[in-house]
Amino acid sequence: MKRIEDYVISIPDFPESGIIFRDVTSVLQDADGLRLAIDLMQEKLKGLEFDLIAGSESRGFIFGAPIAYNLHKPFIPIRKKGKLPRETVSIQYELEYGTAELEMHRDAVKPGQKVVLVDDLIATGGTNEAMIRLVEGLGGEVVKAVFLMELAGLKGRERLKEYDVDSVIIYPGK
Repeated sequence: MKRIEDYVISIPDFPESGIIFRDVTSVLQDADGLRLAIDLMQEKLKGLEFDLIAGSESRGFIFGAPIAYNLHKPFIPIRKKGKLPRETVSIQYELEYGTAELEMHRDAVKPGQKVVLVDDLIATGGTNEAMIRLVEGLGGEVVKAVFLMELAGLKGRERLKEYDVDSVIIYPGK
């Protein structure tokens, strides 16, 4: 039986020299790899009490929605600015080279609801921190963040040190 790491293709020197790009699409393109990824991420939630799962566009949708379906929980999409049709709340955050903005529906999270964040990757933690701030801004409580992959060298976990963060695969570098 293959390990989940066996499904991830690592591409050296992309997008620049010295970087090893961990390609999640190689996991998605294999039915066994996709199933294993979802199962392993879902396993990280065993015994945890929570009300809903939120995931960011777009790979957070890919992993978060099937986990929500399997656990019979609502799924809340967190999207790029301008993509949601109803009243939203938004947050702007810093990227390595500029800024980005995320939105979610204003009625997506009720005060006191316990929320799990799901995404494919934690790197610097900026996007994940923005997601947390959106949820907390509506009165929700982030009880866990689950990732398929973590690039430990970028120290995203440290940025989220106040939260329960779990990753299926941890790569030591960037």
